[in-house]
Amino acid sequence: MSAYRHAPLSIGHDHREPPGILRKCSDVVRHIFGHYIPYLLVNSPKSDGDTSSLKGARWQLRSIWNLSTALVLVWMLALWWGEIGIFRSSITGCDWHYWEKWPDGAAPHRMVLVADPQLVDPHTYPGRPWPLSTITRHHTDYYMRKSFTIIQDFLDPKTVFFLGDLFDGGREWLPPGTSGSDPRWRNYGEDYWIKEYKRFGNIFFNEWLRRARAGLHRDHRKILAGLPGNHDLGLGSGIKIPVRRRFNAFFGDGNSIDVIGNHTFVSLDTVSLSAKRQQDSATGRQGEGSNHEIWGPVEEFLENLKSEKSRVVNRAVRMQNDKAENDLMFHEVVGVRDPHVSKSVHTASRFEGSMPSVLLTHVPLYRAKDTACGPLRERSPPSTKPSTDGEYLEKDPGNAIRVEYGFQYQNVLTPDISKEIIDKIGDVQSVFSGDDHDYCEVLHRGYTSPSGGIREITVKAFSWAMGVRRPGFLLLSLWNPLDETDKAINQSSEDQDSNFAHQQHQTIQTHLCLLPNQLSIFIRYIILLVITLFALLVRAARARNNIYNDVNKTYTNGHVLPFTTKSRPASSAPAHDSSTASANQSHPNGLAIRSTAGRIRGTSPYSFPGTTTKDRAMKSYSGVSLHDDPLDERWGRGRSHDEDDDHPKRKSAAGSSLGRVWREFRRSVLLVGFSVGIWWIYLAGTF
Repeated sequence: MSAYRHAPLSIGHDHREPPGILRKCSDVVRHIFGHYIPYLLVNSPKSDGDTSSLKGARWQLRSIWNLSTALVLVWMLALWWGEIGIFRSSITGCDWHYWEKWPDGAAPHRMVLVADPQLVDPHTYPGRPWPLSTITRHHTDYYMRKSFTIIQDFLDPKTVFFLGDLFDGGREWLPPGTSGSDPRWRNYGEDYWIKEYKRFGNIFFNEWLRRARAGLHRDHRKILAGLPGNHDLGLGSGIKIPVRRRFNAFFGDGNSIDVIGNHTFVSLDTVSLSAKRQQDSATGRQGEGSNHEIWGPVEEFLENLKSEKSRVVNRAVRMQNDKAENDLMFHEVVGVRDPHVSKSVHTASRFEGSMPSVLLTHVPLYRAKDTACGPLRERSPPSTKPSTDGEYLEKDPGNAIRVEYGFQYQNVLTPDISKEIIDKIGDVQSVFSGDDHDYCEVLHRGYTSPSGGIREITVKAFSWAMGVRRPGFLLLSLWNPLDETDKAINQSSEDQDSNFAHQQHQTIQTHLCLLPNQLSIFIRYIILLVITLFALLVRAARARNNIYNDVNKTYTNGHVLPFTTKSRPASSAPAHDSSTASANQSHPNGLAIRSTAGRIRGTSPYSFPGTTTKDRAMKSYSGVSLHDDPLDERWGRGRSHDEDDDHPKRKSAAGSSLGRVWREFRRSVLLVGFSVGIWWIYLAGTF
């Protein structure tokens, strides 16, 4: 007689990996609301209820801390840093107090210059297929909206100026009745431009308005986006008047004067002024008489600029001193036929001093070929190291803005237009431009200036899709205090004798602030994704191997059922008929040893036909039925576990069962991916 070695008891559950934290949370909620709370409602508090179901959901370190949970936590930390942390770190690292050098007690006016947001649209990447084009569009918007929101939250500038190229294909979305030259954009028109305008507002204007409604903008703050770029209107003779009228109607006039921080900011529509002396596309004429409808309004603005600038400055100074904004009228009655009316106007006090002028233009001023841009240029840094006094070469072809032009673009203005602008504005201290997408700082010594030269900074693009790895924006700190008589406070003799660089910082200080490298963030995500998939694949493979090893160890021990020293009462022994009673024998520990005669070896009276006990153990562990596997019908039915383990085909089938590994791997990936996706949606929803 051989000992009974088969049992219907499932052993796979003892070797199952502990559930993760999400499963534990689900178990706790189900036990509380499904068992414990109904028990308290039905039974009295003094009754001894069974709360063992709650004990089954006991939190243990091993149950919570498994591979899936660890990967979810790693991804949550990586996403927080890549989506929020690195942006806050980059922007707060540009805090005003880190680089401002004003005297103690100074109250500077702080502003931000944003260049070339250039919203991605079908004109940006014409050949890029869907869905890559849509993903690029949405993510660039998300990048700029997030950056601009953090700028408002942590830097809190009083004024924001945009330097043109608000859209990428704005000049192509034509109003009704306007003929276009490119047939690719015929399906886009006024309605599409309006959608792009709303999209721009969702990125920049909405956050500004939200803070204003919340009472965070208690003083006079401005956000100015009226300066056009060549992607908004076109360039020179390529500009269409209806397109410009539409842009000015929504964003304001491109030619304006604003007094900010006791500085006169002159915004100039240089893309329209560039049509001067260009060939007229309609008539073919070339000269000052051609394209007058395009460049004429800008020229008229320049002719009246000095007188208009004086009027605006006087008005701003009177408002600062809480005086009348405009000239006052005498309240007196005069006869209809009385020609003497000169005394009816009371002239307000005039500002005798002058405020430094700052030019804002989309297209940079002309400079000599190969003029170096300085060490902060990203795409082409200086080719040589600085000298002992820290100066770089003035001529560096690789570090310069190329002086060239093409269809609807021009890297710099012409020499004649640049000189005309500087002469008619007068007292220009600084120039800020865009268009190039990269940083460039030059000193124009050939123009008339009280400081011996004009400093121009070309601001980096604000979008990461504009050919620079690290976008940026420019911070301006303005401090030009006035005395009791409304005159600018004279600088000390030490400042008058200082070099030009120090003089330029008397009333304006600048700082380039760089935004995160989005491509580098994507690369880190890809590396972490590869590591995650590899770790989950190894885990799935090891889990499958552990199942087979544990089951094999259990069956080689020789005993499955537990033993007890308690004897079974004789009256409780079941009755058997005469054909099987003689085969039963008594065991000293109280268990019956039953003969296997009359049954096929390898089966159990408690088993289903065609399955072995080992199969049932595997089924109990993995939750996957083995009856559907055709291998069971060929090798498993009617065989003992010894024969199954030794059969070479059975070993091959068990070793190559990649289906179980794939199902476990897929389940783990879905669990981690779902949790990480929820976290990313939460982070994205904060902006």
